[in-house]
Amino acid sequence: MATPLTHTRPRVLAFWLIFAGVVGWYAAFQLTVEKFHAYENPGSAAGCDFSLLVQCTENLNSWQGAVFGFPNPIIGLTAWMAPIVVGFAILAGARFARWFWILFWGGMLFAFCFVAWLISQSIYDLHTLCPWCMVTWSVTIPSFYAVTVHLLRSGIVPVGKKTRRVFESLMSWVPLIAILSYALVALLAQLKLDWLSYL
Repeated sequence: MATPLTHTRPRVLAFWLIFAGVVGWYAAFQLTVEKFHAYENPGSAAGCDFSLLVQCTENLNSWQGAVFGFPNPIIGLTAWMAPIVVGFAILAGARFARWFWILFWGGMLFAFCFVAWLISQSIYDLHTLCPWCMVTWSVTIPSFYAVTVHLLRSGIVPVGKKTRRVFESLMSWVPLIAILSYALVALLAQLKLDWLSYL
């Protein structure tokens, strides 16, 4: 027997996806502008360069800043449109098929893993904290958590009733889990970069 679907119109999730998408897109746009500025003015500092530790230039000029052969922010300019569209579609009454949610979650998983890798590269290889990158991290992490919990609580991923109840209760804990994730990143950065000494 197929698992019945619930939470087919998750309004709170929809509002969050729109908010996260707008914030993430704006961060990607700012980084793209900085990249164009660097092309036009070689050797100049980016507007988001505040110190040797907190800056964008090192990240944008590194190979990690163009993993697929073009600047990473271009990925953000296109990819962040997806949660915005999905969020507005949910509010408009759209009901998505299971395969659509799975594909959407796959995109969120890729974004989460990519961000986790970029965080590690920033801290342990580039030794910088890029402001607009951190804005992107701050919305990618909870977005992945929220979409994952939604799929498991709603029956989109077929799990038992007890498991669904567990994830139902976990949705309200997503903000705290995200904050703990931020704290972990801050701790790793402190241990490696001693960012508190720059305050």
